[in-house]
Parts: sequence; C-alpha cells; structure tokens
Amino acid sequence: MDRSVRRVLLASAVGSALEWYDFFIYGTAAALVFGELFFPKADPAVGTLLAFASFGVGFFARPFGGIVFGHLGDRIGRKPVLVITLLLVGAGTFLIGVLPTYESAGVWAPILLVLLRLVQGFGAGAEYGGAVIMAVEHAPPGKRGLYGSFAPLGVTIGILLANGVFALFASLPKEEFLSWGWRVPFLLSIVLILVGFYIRAKVSETPVFSEIAAKNKAARSPVVEAVKKHPREFLVVVGARLAENGLGYLFPVFALSYMTQQLHLPKPMILEGNMLAYGVQLLTIPFFSWLSDRIGRRPVYMGGAIFSIAFAVPFFLMVNTQSQPIIYLALILAISVGVAAMFGPQAAYFSELFGARLRYSGFAFARELGSILAGGPAPFIAAALLMWAGGEPWAVAGYMMLLAAITALAVYLGPETYRIDITAQDRH
Repeated sequence: MDRSVRRVLLASAVGSALEWYDFFIYGTAAALVFGELFFPKADPAVGTLLAFASFGVGFFARPFGGIVFGHLGDRIGRKPVLVITLLLVGAGTFLIGVLPTYESAGVWAPILLVLLRLVQGFGAGAEYGGAVIMAVEHAPPGKRGLYGSFAPLGVTIGILLANGVFALFASLPKEEFLSWGWRVPFLLSIVLILVGFYIRAKVSETPVFSEIAAKNKAARSPVVEAVKKHPREFLVVVGARLAENGLGYLFPVFALSYMTQQLHLPKPMILEGNMLAYGVQLLTIPFFSWLSDRIGRRPVYMGGAIFSIAFAVPFFLMVNTQSQPIIYLALILAISVGVAAMFGPQAAYFSELFGARLRYSGFAFARELGSILAGGPAPFIAAALLMWAGGEPWAVAGYMMLLAAITALAVYLGPETYRIDITAQDRH
C-alpha cells in the first residue's frame, strides 16, 4: 500500500470520526442534559422526549445534504465535497458548545439548538458516503470491503471519543457539569476539524472519478438518474439501513437513558460499558468487512440482522439484572456483533450497488432516507414506547426486532456485489 492510499484511508477514517463524534456527543447530551437545560418547563420524561426529538431533527436535513452534496460529488469530484461537508459538520458542533441555555435566552435557546442540529445534519448527509466512496474507489480488487471499513472504523473511533469525553466530564459534580462541563466535548471538536481538514486537503481524487472527468462523462442530474436507473438498489439501501442505523443509535443513546433514568444505574458505568463495546468493535468491523470480501456482502449483512432479531429480548433481560459484567457483555454482543456485522460490509456494499457516475448521489441520498426512518426517530420512538409500556422495555425490544427483520428482508432481496467491476460507469 503506497503512501497516497494510506493518506486516503486516514482521511476517510478521520472525517467519519468527526461526523460521528459530533452526532454522538449530541445524542449523549440529549440523554443526559439537554432536557433539563433547553426544555426545563417539561417534566423529566417529556423533557427527555423533546431532547430526543431535537436529536431526530438533524436526520431530516440529511437527505437534503445527500441530494446537494451527492450531486456535487458526482459532478465536480469526491475530494472537494469531503472538505466542505467536514467544515459544515464541525462548525455546527462547535457552535452548540457556546449556545445559551433556556435560563439565559428563553425560547431562543432550543430554537438555536435545533438550527445548529439542522446544519450538522445537512453536512453529514454526504460526509459518510463520500468518505466511504473515497476509500472504496482506491481499493484493489478483492479488498473493497476491507478498505471500505476505514470509514466505519472512523465512526467507532468518533463514538469512543464522544463516550470517553462525556464519561470524563459526567464525573464532575452535577452543578459544574450542567453549568459548563457539558460544553467542553462540543468545543473539543475543533481539534478533529483541523486535523481532518489538513489531511483531506492533501488527498488525491479517486481514479474512478478522474476517469469520468477525463471522458467528460459526469451525469447531468445524478440524483434523478440514480433513482430512475437503480430503483431496486435504492430501496435495498433504504431497507438495509433500518437496523444498522436504528440499532446503532438505540444501543448507545436510548439504552443510556433507559439504564440511567429507569434502572438508576450510574452514568459513568454505562458510558464505560459503551466504550468497551466500541473498543471491541474496532476489531469486529474489519473482521466482518474482510469476511464479506471472501463470502459476499449479503450473508454477513443478513447474519448481523438475524442476530439482532434474536438478541433483542435477551439484551434487556441481561441489562435488567443490573449486574455490571452482564450489562457490559450485553453491550458488546449488541454493538460489536449485531451492529458491526451490518455496519462493516455496508460501506463496500452500498458503493457497489450504484454505477460510478451515480455512486455518490445514489449512496448518499438513499442512505440518508434510511436515516429519517431509522436513526433519527429511533431514540424518540423507543422513549415513547417505554412510557406507553409503563417503563417495561419489551415494546422497545419488539421495535428493534421489526427494524432488523425489515433489514434482513431488504438485503435478501438485493443483489450480491462483491465481485462486480466498480469502475463501470453504469450498472444494468
């Protein structure tokens, strides 16, 4: 592997780390502090619901970001779009760290919070897709799954950073944490922004897009063409996204709220359990990605979805023991096996479903439509189901099983792609 390719893989990982550091510190803050600081007139349960609703708002901006930046990525290149989206996501996150709370700004506080969440979501709508495509289009044949795994590895690193920083500051006395401690994780995102910008400014354009540009073959309306020419693949991406994205947020975000508010377990313990699970995921993501290079994307992806169906009820049974080692094992199995088996192969699989001329638009738009249906509303729906069920988690387990079943069916109905020619400008 030459130096330029290593730089591409690092750029893919760092950008994804920033995006998901940003999104998960917001999700963690929504679970721990935003209800009290930005929606204080609601009772605690409703305040948490409103905080999770503001979390979900960002997801509604993501498909629009996917359309705009996906179009630009297929028209002007992968590299410039990756720099723009990095700065948008980073700026939105940093500014949340300096927002006034409801106590000092009244109703403007939650309004500004939601607006910055929309900025985050708009930039993030094409950030991950671009990072994946950059890595996959530089990969040699037979290694697209492994090379593509650097983007989801970056996601895991971002989540680890988010959980680590919040675990550190959540250990402060409550008054200090609520007054200034919660802000620091948002302000620290400036470090990832600067590092990511430096690395991405130096990467080369992908050989696949360079060939398209040289032949003047860029699509005129890539989003429209992607939907018209690849309706099956488009729906496969949306369906395949539901369990990976929905469970990917439910376990670290909703489960954090459930275990701290419903079971009254200490916040630092749960954050440490999340960190342990994501630490293990640093090993399982490349493993499942490598495995998909050997036996195909669909068997690995469907295996993760089926495991998630089977583990939904056992997860809550294990968590409800309130035993630290059993809770940690539950988080490891849910995050490092079920979610990782879907998330690892997904990078290469979604890239391979679309032809080179339409890849960025098809990937980003379809993936973020799935986000609206899954990751965005998932913590809110789960919290509402928990209230409806009187604090019992079984309705949430049923919701998790439904998401995973839809994903398993979508991937089953989708094509296998791990041996296709990714340089082909169109797939028929």
